[in-house]
Amino acid sequence: MAVARGRVSETQAKLHRWAVTDHGRRFDDLFNLVHDPATLLVAWDRVASNTGARTAGADGLTAAMIASTVRVPEFLHDLRDALRTQQFRPQRVRERKIPKPGGSGKVRRLGIPTVTDRVVQAALKIVLEPIFEADFKPVSYGFRPGRRAQDAIAEIHRFGTHGYRWVLDADIEACFDTIDHTALMERVRARVKDKRVLGLIKAFLKAGILTELGEELDTPTGTPQGGILSPLLANIALSVLDEAAMTHWEPGGAMADPHGRERLRRKGEATWRIVRYADDFVVLVHGERQDAERLREEIAEMLAPMGLRLSESKTQVVHMSEGFDFLGFHIRWKRKRGSSKWFVYTFVSDRAFKSVKAKVRAATPRTSQVPLREVLERLNAALRGWTAYFQHAVAKRTFGHLRQVTWWRIVRMMQTRHRWTWRHIRAWLTDYTGRWHPITADGVELFNPAAATVTRYRYRGYKIPTPWQRPA
Repeated sequence: MAVARGRVSETQAKLHRWAVTDHGRRFDDLFNLVHDPATLLVAWDRVASNTGARTAGADGLTAAMIASTVRVPEFLHDLRDALRTQQFRPQRVRERKIPKPGGSGKVRRLGIPTVTDRVVQAALKIVLEPIFEADFKPVSYGFRPGRRAQDAIAEIHRFGTHGYRWVLDADIEACFDTIDHTALMERVRARVKDKRVLGLIKAFLKAGILTELGEELDTPTGTPQGGILSPLLANIALSVLDEAAMTHWEPGGAMADPHGRERLRRKGEATWRIVRYADDFVVLVHGERQDAERLREEIAEMLAPMGLRLSESKTQVVHMSEGFDFLGFHIRWKRKRGSSKWFVYTFVSDRAFKSVKAKVRAATPRTSQVPLREVLERLNAALRGWTAYFQHAVAKRTFGHLRQVTWWRIVRMMQTRHRWTWRHIRAWLTDYTGRWHPITADGVELFNPAAATVTRYRYRGYKIPTPWQRPA
């Protein structure tokens, strides 16, 4: 596996270097890289090691079932032959509806491909991602290597601090379901010349959906959420927005340097900056409310060629002093307590906190008979991930509140389970001196969110490297 990874990494570095050197280059003969044994082996490893490997697609097979019945070498050999002879055909993705985070009651439609299709999609992503990463703009942060949500929040914080106080908080209506296939494929063709690769991508787009009720639906538009290739294709489609929005920030543009931006403001014109994470984005405006409203119409025109439109009900213009939610954070410009100075603060949004409390409640029903050790393990995984995500926000008080909520949920569960009184709880959780100790079970201790370190996330801007850049 180490040899295969090394070979794939070298190939990706070459593709990325060539793409960066020549932005007009169209790549041919990529299909041989897609079905290369090393590419397929690395793709299988990524699919099999993902938590979603336990979930079956429309054929009912999981990665473990394939590994135990067919064996991996034979499976990859047969798959390679099917690709080489162009006999491979993607199957319909299995639809699964999951509740959207935040307790809104709405559901998100996921499309779960078969394991075989996932491996091919992973192989395509291995080959295509280094090429398109050379073209993606630095204001895009979602589903890109080396980038994370905290980078997007740090950029908003930085520009908000420097006077960009009006915010177009935008929402694309059903983005993954409505991307126009023809427009998307045109953008892919700008970089990919190999007709076999183009045909494979189009086949995945047109594969269709098997609904939860067993109906077979065609997919004339969109790229179903849940597929390995879908985030990359969505970024390719939405890069049309990044490119149009960043035109003035390119070298020689009116907003490319501080002096140019200042000249625009002296003329009474606004300056603005887009920050995008997948299909969620905001436009930060240094100007007036009407400037943000005008940009709303311009953004809608930028998205139209891809078959996308802004949600009328969810897209809004707000001032940063009112605050807005983005990627689970609540960002607000407000006066510092005990001071006359104003700063941009990043908090945990109410919706995100409700979401983690819902997870705690789901793990600690009062009538549960699940062993306490298993309950603690499940809670610890959720709490550690949640606090790690929000550890760069103003979250110390929120973490303390979460600790209280979790502690009381467990205590109430144990009281109901064992019919304990408060005297029993004290006997369980205090020592002979009366000091309280953490909740533990069979060597597993409940994670304390209040003990998590809260630090400021440093803005990285244009300094975020790709995995394929060689150190100087």
